[in-house]
Amino acid sequence: MKYCLTTLQALSLATITLLPLCAHSELLGYIGLQGRTYPMSAAESAQGSETLSVVIAPEWFSQWNDGDDSFNIKAFYRYDSLDEERSHGDLREFYWQHVGADWELSVGINTVFWGVTESQHLVDIINQTDFVESADGEDKLGQPMIHFASIKDWGVIDVFILPQFRPRQFAGEAGRLRSTPLTINNQEVYQSSKEESHIDYALRWSHYLGDWNLGLSWFQGTSREPLYQAISYKDGIALAAYYPLIEQSGIDAQYISGDWLWKLEAIHRRGIGHSPTEDLSASTAGFEYTFTGINSRFWDLGLLLEYSWDSRGTAQAGIFQNDLFTGGRLSLNDIASSEVLFGLSQDLDDAQSRSAVIEASTRIGDTMRLVGELYHFHSTRSDDPLYIIRRDSYLELGLEFYF
Repeated sequence: MKYCLTTLQALSLATITLLPLCAHSELLGYIGLQGRTYPMSAAESAQGSETLSVVIAPEWFSQWNDGDDSFNIKAFYRYDSLDEERSHGDLREFYWQHVGADWELSVGINTVFWGVTESQHLVDIINQTDFVESADGEDKLGQPMIHFASIKDWGVIDVFILPQFRPRQFAGEAGRLRSTPLTINNQEVYQSSKEESHIDYALRWSHYLGDWNLGLSWFQGTSREPLYQAISYKDGIALAAYYPLIEQSGIDAQYISGDWLWKLEAIHRRGIGHSPTEDLSASTAGFEYTFTGINSRFWDLGLLLEYSWDSRGTAQAGIFQNDLFTGGRLSLNDIASSEVLFGLSQDLDDAQSRSAVIEASTRIGDTMRLVGELYHFHSTRSDDPLYIIRRDSYLELGLEFYF
């Protein structure tokens, strides 16, 4: 299990032993079995074509002091038959929280999400991406933190102190969805002399103003998005992650008008000190329009359209430097809570660069859920970020049992 005990985790663990005997506690979670196949032959001979994995994700929480105090644990472990680097464990949550009259304090490990758009989440910077989990980048590693929230009539102020950095984990030599050359784990380089012990800080103000939902955020510390340095590895060249120091300001906004939901995320980022990070601006904006009760079974269909722009060039910006995302979200509103999300991201500078996704789920009885996802990647230009995974389109089916 790739995880080490941090100071905040140790403090939180000590808190568990002090929980009152009369506390209300509950255990839940799920166990999942997933199979994934890659129809196209791999770009590298060492890579496999199919994998079977098992997920165990228990959750436990306890409340006392009339619900004003609670302790929350959410663990995650995956075993993957193909890639040993994808076999990993993590504590998504491991924190104590106290709720006051107009404030909250949390200490420990937690997962915090910022963002409103569908295709990418520019402002979401608190947690590191669990890079070996899935292609959409929405799974996050637990982040050690002290989080104080002040809740006023004029908005919510969130203050974060982040004392321990979590580096990304990358696919191994046999894994798919990996870089070429291979990115090596446990070879991280940091701009800060304190390395992963550098203390980061973040602030956010959020508020509802009529039909508007607004958020302004600021972050200073080690970038969650690494740069890469070439290093010697075996008889060739590999890549090592380099984490510079950055400052990032962001805004996220939603506006609701009838069946329309308008969305915006935008950031400005600059390097700190001698950071090699260049100043950048990026944004994603668009809308979701929902058709309700579109047939006799009262299905709902939300149509999605988002445009993403990044001030950097193609290689530096990733896959969203000048791209249009179109898609939809279909909810069947049945007893099984069946849903389908589908979308296509098209590079407006290169007609041959695109990615597509279909995600679907439905419940089986009261305790099981069937899930599936299909990802397709296409690129013909070697300097396109999608080119390295051009042969890694995949189909995945999974069955989850909830307890």
